[in-house]
Amino acid sequence: MDNGPITGRNPLGVPRWRMTRTLTAAIGADAVAWVWFLVGLFRPTPPMAGWALLAFAVPVAAAASWRAGGEGRTFWRYVSAGMIGLGLASAAAARDYFSGDQTGQQIGGFTAMLYVAGLLLMLLGLLRIPGAQRTRMEWTRFGLDVATMVVTVLIFSWHLVLPRWESWTDGSAAGTASVVVVGTAAIIGMLAFVKVSFTGTGLIDRRALYVLALTGAVGAVGGAMAPLLAERPYLNTGHVLLPTTSLLVCLAADRQLRATRAGRPSPRPLSRRPSLLPYTAVLATGALLLAGVAGGASDLMAVAVGSVAVTLLVAARQMVALRDNARLLDDLDARQHELAYQAGHDSLTGLANRTVLTSEITAALAAGPSGVSVALIDLDDFKAINDDLGHAVGDALLVSVAERIAAQLPPGSVLARLGGDEYAVLLRGEYGHALAAITAGMRRPLPAAGHDLVVEASVGLAEARPGDTASELIRRADVAMYEAKGQGKGRQVVFDDRMDQRSADQARLAADLRCALDTDQLHLLYQPIVEMPDGTLAGVEALVRWTHPERGPIGPAVFIPAAERTGLIVPLGAWILEQACRQAVRWQEELGAAAPRTVSVNVSARQLREAGFAFEVAAVLGRTGLPPHVLTVEVTETAVFDGGTALEELEAIAALGVKIALDDFGTGHSSLGLLRTCPADVLKVDKSFVDDVTTDGPQTVVVAALIGICDGMRLRAVAEGVETAGQAAKLHELGYRYAQGYFYSRPLPAEAIATYAPAHQPALRHPAATP
Repeated sequence: MDNGPITGRNPLGVPRWRMTRTLTAAIGADAVAWVWFLVGLFRPTPPMAGWALLAFAVPVAAAASWRAGGEGRTFWRYVSAGMIGLGLASAAAARDYFSGDQTGQQIGGFTAMLYVAGLLLMLLGLLRIPGAQRTRMEWTRFGLDVATMVVTVLIFSWHLVLPRWESWTDGSAAGTASVVVVGTAAIIGMLAFVKVSFTGTGLIDRRALYVLALTGAVGAVGGAMAPLLAERPYLNTGHVLLPTTSLLVCLAADRQLRATRAGRPSPRPLSRRPSLLPYTAVLATGALLLAGVAGGASDLMAVAVGSVAVTLLVAARQMVALRDNARLLDDLDARQHELAYQAGHDSLTGLANRTVLTSEITAALAAGPSGVSVALIDLDDFKAINDDLGHAVGDALLVSVAERIAAQLPPGSVLARLGGDEYAVLLRGEYGHALAAITAGMRRPLPAAGHDLVVEASVGLAEARPGDTASELIRRADVAMYEAKGQGKGRQVVFDDRMDQRSADQARLAADLRCALDTDQLHLLYQPIVEMPDGTLAGVEALVRWTHPERGPIGPAVFIPAAERTGLIVPLGAWILEQACRQAVRWQEELGAAAPRTVSVNVSARQLREAGFAFEVAAVLGRTGLPPHVLTVEVTETAVFDGGTALEELEAIAALGVKIALDDFGTGHSSLGLLRTCPADVLKVDKSFVDDVTTDGPQTVVVAALIGICDGMRLRAVAEGVETAGQAAKLHELGYRYAQGYFYSRPLPAEAIATYAPAHQPALRHPAATP
């Protein structure tokens, strides 16, 4: 049965509270019980009214706690069952009284069992509430608080109750049963106090637990006061204790129900305010001692001993609290130092960070710029290590690099990690020896999570000038470092003013290139790849060109490095791949059998290191409808020399049916082992070997050896950069059947491929070979 709404809504939508009928009934029953009990203290009253009130109040509390639920429904069901047990016990006590089996405040054994059963059900519910983790200091303070409360209660009981208790119980079984019930109620009150102080659960509303804690305290204190009513057998402490307990249970259940329906979170943070309990106990026992002295009490010594014990317990608690506060202050100080350290240092390597480095450079410049310099060190191809070996190995390598650099630095230097694989060093005095030592140290293998790795680094250095700031000095070192990267791996470059102009030009070029990708400033030309000796068209290589709206044509040698450095090579490469594939499909539709048999597209190392590039190739083939065998992906040997992600992507591309060509072969690492590991179909011999092929020198030997390797490994050899009839004739004599170069044709627009004819006819003519 619902007892009416607990929350409503005012016109603004704010929840409001209204008293339920259950709570109203409990308040009324408790008020009547207390009025009737107070009247009975001054004149005899019919006991039937007191027992009748219990038959009304206890079921109301049981019903209220049964309806209180939320996530703590199980706990409240235990409370409801406990109240039912107490109601049955009060009915048994009434039977004992009216049958004459017991008199006054005492109860029979069966009645005591019912009381204890009800109390134990509540105890079981309390024990099922999860507790929060607390420190040893918190448990110590709580234990001292409990001891203080117990000693205080014992003092007052000794002085007020115990003189009458022995005569009241008279050593009878009924008296013993009463002691058991009172003791159990005291335990319940103590455990409720523990749960209120130390619960960390969100199942039960915290204020509801506070109210429930009072029920145990009321039962224990009220039961202990029973001997005071020995001269009034028509009264029973249960006549007011159970209605009051029922009211408190209704209040707690109402609080829980309102919190659940309002959707508010149940848990509340534990208060950090000092507990008033110990000081209240000192004041109370002190007042009792003074009263005993004034009244000449016979048990004055016991009260005095108890007061001293309470004072000592409170003093001990205060000492524990002071020690805990001191420990907290020490922890706070240590934490502040730790936070200050973390704010200025890199979490991975422990090196100073940019903030600390800037501060150190500023201090060094304030003392005079002479001899002050900053070096920026950036690892080459670090991303490949992360991609191929994993970030754990990459992190371990960064730590090893930090340790190796630090070991080479002269006193007074400051080493910092600026982020990623970039380090900075503040140097004082001559820097040449320090840089040489760093370079030498980096050439030795570095341990990294079970791997011994050799890495190279690009180093840029800037010398301080009068008027420099820390940020300006770091900026110039950064410009020099990028200049070193542009010159190749493992380089050291000292800043000069011309680099600023080049850096600004590169930045503008990169910005313009990004715009060019979006505004159709780029276009493709196609250089024929021909069959020798007659120059019949076999395929084409797609070459990107850029016509700037203000600067006119910009060559690939200018803008491709800028694209590589800024990462624009990835979207640029994707655009080239898409456009070339679409053009190849148009040629097949328009020219049929006369269309180029293959279309080659250059792919950069940066693109290959992007995991999923093979999926991008497959997607382009799917969108354009180009058969995979028509597409050839050209990569430099340097891009795949180290294996890893790049080689895995090439293998995935080859699995699609796309051909793989090694471009500019012989100019990079030139490992013949690469021909076994890389899924290559075509080997393109670099122009530098073709230039002197007619001189019968070392170049001719290399070119001849390469054609032999290609024949043995069933690779198609393509000679690049053929510019003269003599080169064409010599290459054909050595066994080459495919070539490209200005001798046959310059790069052509797409529409010119339909009318392609070789620019020259070679001196030797042989039947064309079948590819």
